[in-house]
Amino acid sequence: MSTLKIKNLLLRTCVGFNPHEIGKRQDVNINITIDYDTSKEEQSDKPEDALDYRTITKEIINKVEKSQFNLIEALGRMVLDCIMANERVKYAEVEIDKLHALRFSESVSMTLSQSR
Repeated sequence: MSTLKIKNLLLRTCVGFNPHEIGKRQDVNINITIDYDTSKEEQSDKPEDALDYRTITKEIINKVEKSQFNLIEALGRMVLDCIMANERVKYAEVEIDKLHALRFSESVSMTLSQSR
C-alpha cells in the first residue's frame, strides 16, 4: 500500500451563496491524499501498471472549473467521488481551502474522506 499526495492544486470555480459570491469565480486550493495498492507497480515497473493520477487530476480540474457550488462541502464530495471512481483507490482524503473567505484569514477549509 502506498500513499500518493497531490498538493496545492489551485483552481477557480464559483463557490458560495452570499450575494457578492454568486456567479463569481473564486480561488480554491485542493490537497488530495490517495492510498492504493502498489504491488503490481512494484513488481513490473511498467507505466501502464501505475495508478494514472494525471487522468484523475485532469478530470477533477475539468469538473471543478465547469461547476458551481453553494458549499465547499459539495465541492469536496464531487472531488472525492472522482477519486473513488478508480477501483484501485482504497482510501482518499480531500481538503478544500476557499481562499480569502474570511477577512483577516488566509482561507477556510474542510476535509472529507472515504475508504472502501
